[in-house]
Amino acid sequence: MRPTVLETGYGIGPKLLFGLIRLMSGRSLPDAARITFYRPDFYGARMKQLTHQAMRGHSGWSVGDRELMAAYVSKLNECPFCVGAHSATAARAYEDEQRVAAVLADLDSAPIEDGLRATLGMLGKLTRERALSADDVRAVLSAGVSRQEIEDALAVGFVFNTTDRLANAFAFEVLSQDGFDAGAKYLLKRGYR
Repeated sequence: MRPTVLETGYGIGPKLLFGLIRLMSGRSLPDAARITFYRPDFYGARMKQLTHQAMRGHSGWSVGDRELMAAYVSKLNECPFCVGAHSATAARAYEDEQRVAAVLADLDSAPIEDGLRATLGMLGKLTRERALSADDVRAVLSAGVSRQEIEDALAVGFVFNTTDRLANAFAFEVLSQDGFDAGAKYLLKRGYR
């Protein structure tokens, strides 16, 4: 059930901003952005900072790789909003829709590097089972992934295991492909601030 807070739980400042964005872009602000304005001291400001660092901070993973990780975790969490948003962003970052579609269809046969495959497999296990063993991490290390890259991937996994649950619980509106593409352009230009 969609809570009314996504429609009415804001002060005058955010409401004016939402109206201005709609006027300038011709689109409503997506629910993922709207929710960061509800109780920003508790959730919004902190989560934007954490998400931006995980997705755009210094990392051995490219922006496309991290967006693909977000889409993959979101697929496993059955979160249609986040799958759409981060698939579109990964495809735009890679300039390769087929690569993203292949990973989401079948990780084992997708045409990606072994290290990325092993890392996505680790994130998948963590998402499904909510636990990892030392052997799981060793397998990723043996695929050539550095300890820092594992930490960076786990940060992406944490952010999207949290965001996916909120999106599903709050019944975030699933955008049209045009809406997801517009969001992808924004995310690649501005990040998650």
